[in-house]
Amino acid sequence: MAMLLKKVWQSMSNRATSFSSSSIDPVTTPPSYTESSSSSLGAFDRLPIDVVLQIVRLVGPKDAARLSVVCKSWRPLVSDNRLWIYFLLNYHDTWDSVFFVETHLRSGYPIQTFSSPITELSFMRIYGQRLQVPGAVIVDGGSGHCKYGWSKNACPSGRSATFLEFGNIESPMYSRLQHFFATIYSSLYRMQVKASAHPIVVSLPLCHYDDTESARASRRQLKDTIYTALFDMKVPAVCAINQATLALYAAQRTSGIVVNIGFQVTSVVPILHGKVMRTVGVEVMGVGALKVTGFLREQMQRNNLNFESLHTVQTLKENLCYVAADFEAELYKDTQASFEVPGEGWFTLSKERFKTGEVLFQPCIAGVRAMGLQQAVALCMDHCHAVELTEDDAWFKTIVLSGGTACLPGLAERLEKELHGLLPPSISNGIRVISPPYGADSAWIGAKLIGNLSTFPGSWCVTKKQFRRKSRFTLAW
Repeated sequence: MAMLLKKVWQSMSNRATSFSSSSIDPVTTPPSYTESSSSSLGAFDRLPIDVVLQIVRLVGPKDAARLSVVCKSWRPLVSDNRLWIYFLLNYHDTWDSVFFVETHLRSGYPIQTFSSPITELSFMRIYGQRLQVPGAVIVDGGSGHCKYGWSKNACPSGRSATFLEFGNIESPMYSRLQHFFATIYSSLYRMQVKASAHPIVVSLPLCHYDDTESARASRRQLKDTIYTALFDMKVPAVCAINQATLALYAAQRTSGIVVNIGFQVTSVVPILHGKVMRTVGVEVMGVGALKVTGFLREQMQRNNLNFESLHTVQTLKENLCYVAADFEAELYKDTQASFEVPGEGWFTLSKERFKTGEVLFQPCIAGVRAMGLQQAVALCMDHCHAVELTEDDAWFKTIVLSGGTACLPGLAERLEKELHGLLPPSISNGIRVISPPYGADSAWIGAKLIGNLSTFPGSWCVTKKQFRRKSRFTLAW
């Protein structure tokens, strides 16, 4: 094989009158190579095109790009989309997510889906552009804890308290945000990430849900304070998108309903083409992850199960609890299971395993007066159906779950079952409930996908100069 690769380079060298070290031309978009191409590949003309492509794969993307510079005859083959799709498969993100963002999000907001055939996309150009993207700091504030890291990494590099927990309730929001971001950048500095060198993608918390003037003003004030705090830290550009939209992007969707089980409350958020449809209505349910975990703690205390901290309860919830498909039937089953918590030993749970998650569907069993999750989602879907924003109802029939508690096994299946029982067939037909695609890190991954876009920062970000001019940017907020 080594001799064969050497022959490739010898063949190229014999054909070349001069060698150029130029990189991929991001402007040129050559057609895909076909066996009917008239250009000669020398000794390789006798080989099937698929075999030649396999050989070119072995030299890697950098040297493959040089082949097209050395000899024009190789340019159509080297530009073949199949070759660069292969290279993208070995990139930072999965191929499915790369294809989604490059065909749906590359134009920025408002979202314009690439409608031309895939053959009109040059993945060679996309690969070259993605290499030139500087990378971004990714911060998902979360409602329970914050995840932060670097867009070129596969997952968050660290976690901390949310900005709401910095300072006290009387502290000005600006000072709390400055302390929050300074703490994150202090951690990232060890990775040689400086605030002044890279743009940031930050998730905006789901709050001030209404479409009233006061709610819009509150959202605008929080957004402006985040921008001000970051620009005062010399951050060159800021991209701020709400958590629900980012979770939707992680699921490779631009439209749908996001059910975000947050720390304190659960939000049911309708999103169309990346924009939160507040005019339709965001439903808020008064049960969140804290109440679910707290209910498990109460059950353990009643059963005289001793534990040292809420972290132990959280660990048991994540490893033993699930949502029953039929709650009443589950009561008569043997559901006992055990798990060892490091440092505390073994714990055995029985009915607590499925009663814990049942709080989402029947809040009353935990003493909470609120509608169940299935009712909140059904109400949101009914509103989406009534307003007729599009020609068909397909956009709101994809329901994406988000948040750590949303990862409970059986939750997606149970919610889908309940919705079919609550809604008429005209609305319920075609419903699909998707579990968090990346677990508790889904919103962070959604932000990371944007930070790695071939067109980033582009129209996704606001610079300090633009912010000061108060330009009218329409953000996915």
